[in-house]
Amino acid sequence: MQTRSLLPGLILAAAIALAAFALEQVQHWLLGKVWLDALVLAILLGACARSLRPVPQACTRGIAFAAKPVMEWAVALMGATVGLGALAGMGAGLVGAIVALIALTIAVGYALGRWLGLSGRMAMLVACGNAICGNSAIAAVAPAIDADGDDVAASIGFTAVLGIAVVLIVPVLAGALHLDAVRGGMLAGLTVYAVPQVLAAAHPLGPVAVQVGALVKLVRVLMLGPVVTVLSLTHGGGAAKGRFFPLFILGFLALAVAHTAGLIPPALSDAAHRASLLLTVLAMAGLGLSVDLALVARAGLRVSASAVLCLMVLFAVAVLIVRMLG
Repeated sequence: MQTRSLLPGLILAAAIALAAFALEQVQHWLLGKVWLDALVLAILLGACARSLRPVPQACTRGIAFAAKPVMEWAVALMGATVGLGALAGMGAGLVGAIVALIALTIAVGYALGRWLGLSGRMAMLVACGNAICGNSAIAAVAPAIDADGDDVAASIGFTAVLGIAVVLIVPVLAGALHLDAVRGGMLAGLTVYAVPQVLAAAHPLGPVAVQVGALVKLVRVLMLGPVVTVLSLTHGGGAAKGRFFPLFILGFLALAVAHTAGLIPPALSDAAHRASLLLTVLAMAGLGLSVDLALVARAGLRVSASAVLCLMVLFAVAVLIVRMLG
């Protein structure tokens, strides 16, 4: 019965995903190249569909399932295509730069939020969401600093919309800066909020960009534990507790280790890559259907300004890192 309740939303998301694949092919036939690939199109089509007509109540559970669990499966499967030797090849300089990026973005973002009149807790939520991994970081940081429900809802509401914008901006910015696949992947990993969204942002730049972006983003995600622990100690909130590293990240790492050790045959790795792409497009459709553009207005001007300015800081530092280390 529970599985049956997911079907309407999953069918709607699948229809949008199929439309995205079809539009990708139409571009190839008419223009000779793909300007907007299926991952980006799925987000845009889903968001447009949500804006034009309210999503039926019967579809909400299936859409939420597509936007989160399906997305997590896609990321875990991608581990079967990643060699962790590439992470070691990036060097300690990049890892140190990522740590510095997160620390600087949180510090400057918090200061900007306070300057704009936000409460200390709200400013910290927005800063951490931008610096690390969007809604997941906000949800993890909230209990550590004793943030109330209104602050969490407002910061998550705007970050959900802004996260879609970041996915669309990264490939355009990478092209404008003439970044190659490696540096484009670095830019995606340094700026995109969620791990699965890195796939959508880096995919137009090629498979190498996707792998580099995923590895760089992984380092950012792994910083969530130390950040939450420090904030819990400094803000006097509840002790940092719970699982900082989601199961899908552990699955990604386990498959990446197996692939690096040569335990996954090439044919199986290719199949995992294709399955990951299909699931990601389905998840992007669900994500688009989950975005209510009216949330931008409801989040408030000060929250919006704080999030946008903090994001600009993140992009500026990320571009500097890419230029220096790319």
